[in-house]
Amino acid sequence: MSHWLRQHCQTFVLTLKRLARNPVATLLNVTVIGIALALPLGGYMLLQNLGSVAQRLTGAPQISLFLAPEAEKSDIDALGARLKQLPGVRALRFISRKQALEELKQSENLSDVIATLQTNPLPDAFVLEADGGSAGLELLESQLKAMPKVAHVQIDSAWVKRLESLLQLGRTAVLILATLLACALVAVTFNTIRLQILTQKDEIEVGKLIGATDAFIRRPFFHLGALQGALGGLAALGIVYLCMQILNRGIVELSRLYGSDFRLSFFGASDCFALLAFAAVLGWLGAYMSVSRHLSAIEPR
Repeated sequence: MSHWLRQHCQTFVLTLKRLARNPVATLLNVTVIGIALALPLGGYMLLQNLGSVAQRLTGAPQISLFLAPEAEKSDIDALGARLKQLPGVRALRFISRKQALEELKQSENLSDVIATLQTNPLPDAFVLEADGGSAGLELLESQLKAMPKVAHVQIDSAWVKRLESLLQLGRTAVLILATLLACALVAVTFNTIRLQILTQKDEIEVGKLIGATDAFIRRPFFHLGALQGALGGLAALGIVYLCMQILNRGIVELSRLYGSDFRLSFFGASDCFALLAFAAVLGWLGAYMSVSRHLSAIEPR
């Protein structure tokens, strides 16, 4: 086991030296891989941040129950007692027409408009806080609509559900983009290793003549592909982090105008490590495909 590990360490060091001897080619390959990974990675980071905002805004789902204009006090009392008995209703609050109008009068943007009204156009309403998922809310909504003296039912968190649907669509688009660019990363590594094999053709032939095994010959190319992929992943993290810092300058100013402290947050250590491992695996896969395709054609003459 120690001999096997020592061989891999030696190969890894030789691979680093080989990359250092060709800094321009190495930098170009790593940059291409980094940009290819940065595109889906940046989209995933944006969706992750928007998803966390949606989770904070969702809170306890609220349902607004607007009553018909002809509803009398006895109807309101009977409806309130019935609502309290419904399963899933955690809290109930009644807002009268007069109270709703007074709240609108306190708004600076609407006070002038409200002052011109001859009558109060607002209905009496109940505001419910409900438990349960989307299926439970839909069932509760249908029950509320069937109640007497109910004119309209509105789920106030419906826009959050639409946002979550859009986020799910975005995740699917990012996954498709990541798959396509992962194939491009494998292709870049495949071509790079192919050029390395052709460059070292004489060295490979000599190695086979003196008895080098296929595993011994393949090992440096596998290290090269994995290391190149990992460096590309590191470059992608750097690109996304730099873009995040630039975007946060504008986002912080915009959030301050809305009284919020929202700003984009970067990935955790586990996510960064997972990306580096994923990029290294893609690099190794490209090297494996290239070595399997081209190395067998090189035989000592």
